[in-house]
Amino acid sequence: MWTRSHRGAIGERVSEPGRLRRELRALLADRSRGAAALDRLCVGVVSALPVDGSAISVTTAAAVRGYSGASDSVCARLDDLQFTLGEGPSWHAVRSGRPVLVGDLTGLSGERWPMFTPAVLAAGFRAIFAFPLQIGAIRLGTLGLFCARSGLLDGEALGDALVIADVAALTFLDAEAGDSSAPVDLPLGDDLDSAGAYRAEVHQATGMAMAQLGVGAQEALVRLRAHAFAAGLTVDEVACEIVARRLRLDGGLFG
Repeated sequence: MWTRSHRGAIGERVSEPGRLRRELRALLADRSRGAAALDRLCVGVVSALPVDGSAISVTTAAAVRGYSGASDSVCARLDDLQFTLGEGPSWHAVRSGRPVLVGDLTGLSGERWPMFTPAVLAAGFRAIFAFPLQIGAIRLGTLGLFCARSGLLDGEALGDALVIADVAALTFLDAEAGDSSAPVDLPLGDDLDSAGAYRAEVHQATGMAMAQLGVGAQEALVRLRAHAFAAGLTVDEVACEIVARRLRLDGGLFG
């Protein structure tokens, strides 16, 4: 079975948002996209977050695996394995549209992922987290994180992982479109502001970003959030810059 040396564990390392922001800026600026960009992002995730491995997979609506990226060969093989076996957290995440967070694989009963779980444990991992990659109702794939020690991600690391999932989803959309400047017709989610977290200025900025980028509301909001994270700003601060006509997400200039 594949093994690897682990550089740290949950609780021994902290999230490094500065490094992760640099990785996201590079990814957002990379016009080639595809598997090579996903590999770089996965390596950046492991450098920036308190995890020991990362893998990203693109799937179709039927959960058939397309191209993928990974931080190293062990994580790539484990990612291959769960799609080969037809079981594992990525299957659950892509089907349910919800994150699957397992902080202790050793505590799982033998009925859940009976073939995949032993392989992960044999590779030296004790915790695994899978995040669906989706824009609105479109499910594109999964982000998987592997940890050598048991334990759940803390709030900051969990938030960073969710942003990474958004950026990776945008990468897939751009790759599929072939031309990131072309409009992408995306269905809206159930509620753009279900928790009341986004104020009117953010809605206004989202509308301006839709016009600038030629995309739907859900993708415009995701791009706004990704830009905020990469720049080390809050969503409100980025929205303020857009509404004040000091920032365009398409990199253009105001007339």
